[in-house]
Parts: sequence; C-alpha cells; structure tokens
Amino acid sequence: MTELKSYVRSLERSRRALTREDRPKTFAMAGREWDLLDGVFAPPFSATTGVALEILGLVGGGEPRFRSQGSFLDVGSGTGVIAVSAALAGCTRVVATDISLSAVKNTQMNAARHEVTDRVRVVHSDLFSALDADDRFDTVYWHSNFVLAPAEYRYETEHEAAYIDPGYQAHRRYLAEAPLLLTEGGRALLQFSDRGDLDRLHELAADCGRELNVLCRHAFPEGTETIEHILLEITVTS
Repeated sequence: MTELKSYVRSLERSRRALTREDRPKTFAMAGREWDLLDGVFAPPFSATTGVALEILGLVGGGEPRFRSQGSFLDVGSGTGVIAVSAALAGCTRVVATDISLSAVKNTQMNAARHEVTDRVRVVHSDLFSALDADDRFDTVYWHSNFVLAPAEYRYETEHEAAYIDPGYQAHRRYLAEAPLLLTEGGRALLQFSDRGDLDRLHELAADCGRELNVLCRHAFPEGTETIEHILLEITVTS
C-alpha cells in the first residue's frame, strides 16, 4: 500500500500543479528570473530544483559535482534551470533533453533569457534516444521521476512523466546507458529521493552491472513532511 499511496499522491501533485490559480509565468530562483510555460514542472511549487542546484554545487559555494569548463548533459531539463546554471557556472557545452516539447521550448526560452544559447543545446528526447551516437559528456545528470508506479500505468499527460516512472523502466535505461556516454573520468549522476524505492533501484543497478555510490544527502521540509534527496554516482562493475 505504501507504493500505491505514494504513486497516487504524486499524480495528485502533478494535476494540482498544472491547474493552480497561483501558477506564475515567471519565477525567481538562485538570484535569477526564469520563464515558466504551461504544462512544465513548476519549481516554485517544490523545493527540489533548488536542492538540485545546491547538491550539484551550482549555488551556495558547495562542492562542485561537475567538471568546470567541461561538458554537461541535463536529462529531463524542464524549465532549464539546471542546464542554464551549468552553462553560467562555466560548462562550455551543455545539452538538455526532455520528453516534453513544452519543456524543450521552456529550456530554450531560459537559455535565451540568460544569454547562453551559444553553450546550451536543447533536444526533444526520451532520455538519450535523440542524442548523436558519438556524443560524450564529462557529467551526465538526471533529477529523476523517482516515484515508482505500476508497470502497466500509462501517462495521461506529459507532465506526469516528471513525477512517476511506471515499473522504473526509465531508471533501468538510465542506469544501463548513462555511464556509456561519459568521457574518460566523467561522472554519471542520479538525483533520487526517499520517496522512491531505493532498494529496487539498487536491484536494477546490479542487474545492469552498475553500482550506486552516495555522494551526498540533503533533507528538507516539504509541506508537513521532511524529504531527503540523495545524489548518487553510477559506476560500472562489469
């Protein structure tokens, strides 16, 4: 029942976030203004994007988890906050992917707003499916849709894909494929949560010949709950 409850609650969050009367057209984060399009995950309604900036070392003077002056792949870019911030932090080549056309447009808008279109390329892609075969990156990063849903569930909107992953099918693909896109010495990173099934994630990693190493944990309040996000590095074991 815990899994089902979590999945249903996440769908409810997705639907509310799309229709709230206070959903803004722009928002402030990390000392900058950002555009927010209809149908795209809304950072103002959740602390998770701000947490991502912190644990990646993109704000706040924390330890950088990316290679400065290197290349950065942001999977599931949404509004583009992470991708654009990586470019502003010194990454010379950033590729942002999203399965949602609205999110692709939103990321492009924010890259233009912050004048980094020369460094940020945005691709409509289901994880890595639309990337060039020889693309390699110093950092591959995904702030995943960590809530496990039943494998047979079918998304009713693109927006739901930012919240849940049926059968952890996308997670299995990411675990298997992300390390293959790295330059020598590169890092494949996954931002997960205690709202997800961490035991199942480790099982999938082992099935793929991968190991998950915890780089940091960050607990924060969300509503009446305390949530923990975990930044994991994926390494190849076989």
